[in-house]
Amino acid sequence: MTLPSMKTVHLNTKWGILERVSIFRRFFSFLWDKILVCSIAGPIQYRRLTRPDSSSSSSSPVEVVVVDDNKNLPEDHPPMICNGNEADSDLVSLKISLLGDCQIGKTSFLIKYVGDEQEKSLQMTGLNLVNKTLFVQGARIAFSIWDVGGDRNSLDLLPIACKNAVAILFMFDLTSRCTLNGVVGWYSQARKWNQTAIPILVGTKFDDFVGLPPDLQWTIVTQARAYARAMNATLFFSSATHNINVNKIFKFIMAKLFNLPWTVERNLTIGEPIIDF
Repeated sequence: MTLPSMKTVHLNTKWGILERVSIFRRFFSFLWDKILVCSIAGPIQYRRLTRPDSSSSSSSPVEVVVVDDNKNLPEDHPPMICNGNEADSDLVSLKISLLGDCQIGKTSFLIKYVGDEQEKSLQMTGLNLVNKTLFVQGARIAFSIWDVGGDRNSLDLLPIACKNAVAILFMFDLTSRCTLNGVVGWYSQARKWNQTAIPILVGTKFDDFVGLPPDLQWTIVTQARAYARAMNATLFFSSATHNINVNKIFKFIMAKLFNLPWTVERNLTIGEPIIDF
């Protein structure tokens, strides 16, 4: 092949490469624009939940920020609400995670709360996901509750279980102090993935706990209260068998998130279901 022919082939090859690069650039520019359109919604919308006013018969609004799921929230604001489409404009979705060792009653606690109103359940190895919808002041509150298994294999599920959760229940068996000690590890792991969720320390099987010797009860109460203070968490003793404080915990979460006029009373009496904050 002569030198001019070689130059011609080289130039043709070069222009062919440049043309393909240009096509790829236009394609990726188009694709990126589509991604931006899908991920960047309109301005932040607001939903209002009305709450009774003790001083009058009228209702004063509680302002609730509804944030698109793809937006980043400010660091000091929990990622609490996901905005759906227009058909779901009255729906407020709240994700709650349940963490703790095996055999402490997490699943029994969950079943007691959702009851027959359970809408759909997803069960897989190490994870039980249940939804429940409530109607509060004209709005639908959809709880998405993630029950994470307590074995070592379940640790891989912590990032997805904790991400965007508005509250995390750190649970332990009131009759097993080793499960209370295990809360420390669950808390430190969960905080790696979510620093804004409301922490709640929940002792289960209160009905068995009251059968323990009083001095052992006092020791467990003292240790649980110390852990709750270190975690900056509210402490609840509960029983799924007798439905003690199960519903109250979820009411507490809603009141905390939406600044509703519902307060829980502290109870530090040994032998009774402890509530401390």
